[in-house]
Amino acid sequence: MGDVDLDTLQRWLRTFAASVAEQRDALTALDAAIGDADHGANMHRGMTAVVEGLDATPASDPAALFKQAGMTLVKSVGGASGPLYGTLFLRMAPATGGAATLDPETFAKALRAGLEGVVARGKAEPGDKTMVDALTPALDALDAALASGRSPAEALRAASAAADEGRDATTPMVARKGRASYLGERSAGHQDPGATSAALLVAAAATAVAEQEGA
Repeated sequence: MGDVDLDTLQRWLRTFAASVAEQRDALTALDAAIGDADHGANMHRGMTAVVEGLDATPASDPAALFKQAGMTLVKSVGGASGPLYGTLFLRMAPATGGAATLDPETFAKALRAGLEGVVARGKAEPGDKTMVDALTPALDALDAALASGRSPAEALRAASAAADEGRDATTPMVARKGRASYLGERSAGHQDPGATSAALLVAAAATAVAEQEGA
C-alpha cells in the first residue's frame, strides 16, 4: 500500500472545494430549514480561500498544508463551520509527525485527531445531528478497512460510503447541538448540512487517493 503524497493531499482539498462550490446552494437550502441558511456560502468562501492560499503559497509538507488550510478556514468562515473545519485540519497537522508523505495508517490517525478536535470544539457526540455523525462512522470504516489489508483507495471508498450513511441517518434525528437544536422536535425530518459537507470531505479524499493509485 502506497503512501499518500503531498500532491494528493492538495488535490483532496481542491476536490473538496469544487464539491462545495457545486453543492453550495443545496447546502444552503439544507441550512435554511434548520439553521442560518449560510452553510453553503460560508463553506464556499472558506474553501475558495484555501485554494487561493495553496496557489499563492504552496505548502512544503502535509503538516504545513493542514495548518495553512485550518488557519484559513478559521479566519475566513463565519458561523460554526469555520472553527470546526479549521480545528479539524489544525489537529491533523501535528498528527502527521512532520512526514513528507503519509502512510495509510498515519493519514487515518491524522483524520482521527481532526475528528477528536471537532468533538472537543463543538461538544458534539454521535446522534447529536452534526458533522460528527458523518465523520465518526467514516473513520471507523476507514480503520477497519485498512486493518483488513485493503488499499487506501478501497478503504476511503468504504469510509465515504459510511459517511453517506451517517449523513442520511441525521434526517430523522432531533438536533441537540448548534442552532438547529433551538427547533427541538421540529429539527427532525431534515438532513444536517454539516454532516452533508463532511460527507463531501470524505468523498473528496476517496477521489483524490483513487486518482493517485490509478484505481
